[in-house]
Amino acid sequence: MMIRFLVSLLITATLATGAARAEPVARAAQALNDFRASEGLPALTQSDTLQQVAERHAVDMAENGFFSHTGSDGSDVGQRAMETGYAYCTIAENIAKGQPSLDEVMAGWIGSPSHRRNMFLDRVTEFALARQTGNIWVMVLGRPGC
Repeated sequence: MMIRFLVSLLITATLATGAARAEPVARAAQALNDFRASEGLPALTQSDTLQQVAERHAVDMAENGFFSHTGSDGSDVGQRAMETGYAYCTIAENIAKGQPSLDEVMAGWIGSPSHRRNMFLDRVTEFALARQTGNIWVMVLGRPGC
């Protein structure tokens, strides 16, 4: 009886955590927008559609054991955005691996000229940030339409 209970508890916990699913990152908007404000740039809003794009790529990298802006299917961030229904005029992506906290990944991106440039694009209006097992991080920044 006890073993059956423990197995049931383990299965429930595994399903609840969504082991294969990347998660949005709490405090991401505040962290990003604090950096943007320091450069006199407007705040970005979180996008549910871009969240799907970020989570999809984070899961792809984790499940397929690679780290690249190019997806396992050969897609780039623009293709992934369009496939998710995000018709953009501007799109950018930052990826990172290994940083154990939001503060550390943001500091790493701020210290990298190309990642910093993406976070400080004045023409983006929305973003999403996902984190996957193995500390795989994906930030997607965009502006819909135009």
